[in-house]
Amino acid sequence: MKRAAPYVILLLFAMVLWNALNWGGDANIYFGDDELDGPLGFLLATLFAGGGTLIAVLVTAVVGVVLAVVFAGVGVIVIGALCVAALTVALAVSPLLLPLVLPLALIWYFMHRSRKERLEKAVAV
Repeated sequence: MKRAAPYVILLLFAMVLWNALNWGGDANIYFGDDELDGPLGFLLATLFAGGGTLIAVLVTAVVGVVLAVVFAGVGVIVIGALCVAALTVALAVSPLLLPLVLPLALIWYFMHRSRKERLEKAVAV
């Protein structure tokens, strides 16, 4: 109790100061037929409003997570669209590159044929 006493006294002084400066206004809370007003009523009203604030914080966090998932999904869609666009451009340009591809294909064919012959000779030995 000795450790809690300074905090209780500080809370009581804060409530008296709150009431003296009329920060509480005319806050009234009704529980059934009971009416709570003054500093205690204002304190309970603030506590209950804080509960609404906690709900608002939870809703904000959930909305943030949903937006992050949506924007990540949009990013994946954008990357997919860029890949499709790059493939489309490559397909559109490929007939124009045919004069370059034919010599490369011939060089690849001759290199592959000579390598195949070397491997057959190595296996025969």
